[in-house]
Amino acid sequence: MNIQSNAQGNILVLTINEPRIDAAGAVAFKDRIRSLVQDFDGRVVLDMDRVEFLDSSGLGALVAVMKLLGGGRRLELANCGTIVRKVLALTRMDSVFVLHESLQDAA
Repeated sequence: MNIQSNAQGNILVLTINEPRIDAAGAVAFKDRIRSLVQDFDGRVVLDMDRVEFLDSSGLGALVAVMKLLGGGRRLELANCGTIVRKVLALTRMDSVFVLHESLQDAA
């Protein structure tokens, strides 16, 4: 799973460089994110700009990532496209994650 990380003060921006978060890549996604956030205590923002598809397994992976953050932290998503936003709205997960229109809004 191709994910780039960039720490900006107390914010860790993780850029997802894959078009899909689905059943085929959910485990790799969780493992990669886990390795990137394990020693970080601040806010975690996923840049979803390149993600064009999110299925139920991908959604489950996002929830698992938020749970591993612990400490009451909520996973933040930025640059979600129309399809990803629809999935989040249909499942009411748009109220679980913090959504930002852009990385600038997240800052």
